[in-house]
Amino acid sequence: MKENKKIYKHIKPDLTDWPIFEISEKRPLFVDRLVNHTYKKLHYKYKADFEDLLEKTIYQERIRIKRNPWRVDPPNDEAYWNRMKSRFGKSKRYKSKKKLREFERKSVYRIIQKYSEEIVGSFVPKTFLFARKFLTALFNILLGENLLKKSWKIWGKKEELYNALKVYGNIDKVRSLAEKGTIILVPTHFSNLDSILIGYVVDTKLGIPAFSYGAGLNLYNFGPAAYYMNRLGAYRVDRRKKNPIYLETLKAMSTLSIKSGVNNLFFPGGTRSRSGRSEEKLKLGLLNSITEAQRDICINDGDQKVYIVPLILDYHFVLEAKSLIRQHLTIQGREKYTSIKDLGKSKRKIFKFIWEFYTKSSEIVCSFGEPMDFIGNQVDEEGRSIDKNGNLIDIKDYFASDNELDTDVQRESEYTKLLANRIIERYKRDNVILSSHMIAYLAFEIFMKYYSNLDVYGLLKLPLSDFFIPRDFFIEKMEVFKDLLRLMEAEGALRLSSQFDGTSEEILMNGLSNIGLYHSRKPLKLSKDGMIVSDDLELLFYYHNRIDNYNFKNIFTENDRKRFQEIFTEEE
Repeated sequence: MKENKKIYKHIKPDLTDWPIFEISEKRPLFVDRLVNHTYKKLHYKYKADFEDLLEKTIYQERIRIKRNPWRVDPPNDEAYWNRMKSRFGKSKRYKSKKKLREFERKSVYRIIQKYSEEIVGSFVPKTFLFARKFLTALFNILLGENLLKKSWKIWGKKEELYNALKVYGNIDKVRSLAEKGTIILVPTHFSNLDSILIGYVVDTKLGIPAFSYGAGLNLYNFGPAAYYMNRLGAYRVDRRKKNPIYLETLKAMSTLSIKSGVNNLFFPGGTRSRSGRSEEKLKLGLLNSITEAQRDICINDGDQKVYIVPLILDYHFVLEAKSLIRQHLTIQGREKYTSIKDLGKSKRKIFKFIWEFYTKSSEIVCSFGEPMDFIGNQVDEEGRSIDKNGNLIDIKDYFASDNELDTDVQRESEYTKLLANRIIERYKRDNVILSSHMIAYLAFEIFMKYYSNLDVYGLLKLPLSDFFIPRDFFIEKMEVFKDLLRLMEAEGALRLSSQFDGTSEEILMNGLSNIGLYHSRKPLKLSKDGMIVSDDLELLFYYHNRIDNYNFKNIFTENDRKRFQEIFTEEE
């Protein structure tokens, strides 16, 4: 698939026309809606018996404050929950059951109010316009033409930056749907830069009004970040809080936001990928809020539709890759994994990092998948749902029982699972393979095949001097791999970047120049004697994992292991 290089004008140039601004302008009213919506959900779920719910919530919150306090927590947080515990204890002495139930209902309502005020953010157009300029400068530094060649004019031209931020997919269709309904972006998640990057691309290249998204409360510990996130439409998510009242409030925030016509961004995997692999199992809680929103709209005779657009992010480098892969290996390997001291903090390594940061450029790919409705059906340019046989569908039929629209929690949970499966499918089919993905996967697989008696943890313990691949042999296997990738692209199983229009030699050099660009130790590089070598096998494993879920076959023949033996024995 070819890159979409078009820069689109904004659908709604005036920021005050954006739904996210309208919610912010009427924030107190939205908070009241959120409180009432959440309370009704809990009232129905617990049949108005809140005793156990309150007890569990108060206990969990007091434990959180004691064991895991954050600077961003309200100063009166501990006093609030201690007071709640005291009042709850005294309420047990009420002789009237009616009075006890009334106390419990009021307490739950107050807690929902507290959470709602904490969660709901705001949107300030002036701050958004400043952020647009600031992010242009930031991404120019990270991705644009190197600073030594452009006289430090990082606030100026955007052409180089837009060339580095590559977009794939049917953007005209996404824009068309954004004018007809509400867009829910469901991206893969690899880096802390993801939400900022997506917001910038959607704003400056696609011309779609801003998205609301959940930002981890831990990010608010940093003053400047808290200032901007509070004013850019993000809502706060405290992942320490696992109690049912908080989780229901958070879910209701998403549902009401969608029903209000605000475009939303969910990371359905829940957190950044530690292994480097794309998500293969999604969190169903937030996804279920899409189903709830669409059902409520249908029941209230609304015509508004919700459209889900998978978004696959592809990086040549992930700044946090080293810490992420170590977390993954520690969790999965346990006693098998022993981390090696990172020697990349020397002054020479730091200087090398700074030099590369200011003299090299790279690219990031945003691949927009095929839009779908709330259950995973394909939609056409007009936003109409289509089944697998090409027939038009009225989505209201999904919520009907005995010719009446109603709520069926079990039925809707199955709809959410269907949607999750479709998103995972699109993550693979609409993923863009980069040159760095290809060479990292191939290099690590060669050594997995050669040291077939070792598992991953044994392989990572080998000395770096044991890791070398003759360039000619590597190019030969790249040819085989490239043919397989092109065949898979023709079958619609994946997408290839424009780099694959070149020769294997060109792909190799492009991959080597970009892989792990800003790491002080290179996952893969070319030695002076023409060998493919690595400075860091853990990082190589991380980048290898990016396309490991395709389970590629027919890259290696039965004779290859014998050839490995001959090649490596000869070199030794």
